[in-house]
Amino acid sequence: MSTAERSAPHLQWSLVVPVKVLARAKTRMSRAAGPHREALALAVATDTVAAALRCARVAGVIVVTDDPRPAADLAALGARVVPDEPDAGLNPALVYGARRGREMFPGTGVGALSADLPALRPAELARVLDAAAASPEAFVPDAAGIGTTLYTARPGVPFAPAFGGGSRAAHRARGARELLLDGVDSVRRDVDTPDDLRAATELGLGPRTAAVAALLSPAPAGTDR
Repeated sequence: MSTAERSAPHLQWSLVVPVKVLARAKTRMSRAAGPHREALALAVATDTVAAALRCARVAGVIVVTDDPRPAADLAALGARVVPDEPDAGLNPALVYGARRGREMFPGTGVGALSADLPALRPAELARVLDAAAASPEAFVPDAAGIGTTLYTARPGVPFAPAFGGGSRAAHRARGARELLLDGVDSVRRDVDTPDDLRAATELGLGPRTAAVAALLSPAPAGTDR
């Protein structure tokens, strides 16, 4: 690597994080979380956004939500909060958030990041974003190899996410580069089920998720990061 390459600035990113209305979030955790389900959903989203904001490659985080409770908490962390427009499903909401992100943070790449990554580590996210910068569009598959936890588009590239059932295959079919890096488990480990939460716990939960997880019965072990 040349001196010029080593000193070249890294591409910065604006990340769009969609956050569901808490009353409809984490429904597959209902039995395990009981009365703590909404608190768990908020804690997971908060730890995800907090980690993203600490990432050196992230210029800003745009949260798309219509729920005032996470809107207030995530804005307090430093995220920019926008409403769910045009209220036509996940991908249109992400496209709207990306457009706002490009307005707020001109010149950045844009990514859509899952709000369900409570073990997310900023350094691992930075590695993924640096790899994504080499391709017009890229994505990270989830730990199950079915969904997607991160989709990215470089500056000037149309932002065309394909989240939903089987989004890994959908993103590949659209020509996005699949990023399969070693040592970035925290970027792939989304949490939708009790088994997912146990796996994330082994990686090390963020502090807010760890506090709520400790209230669940039985509480997951090893919640220190």
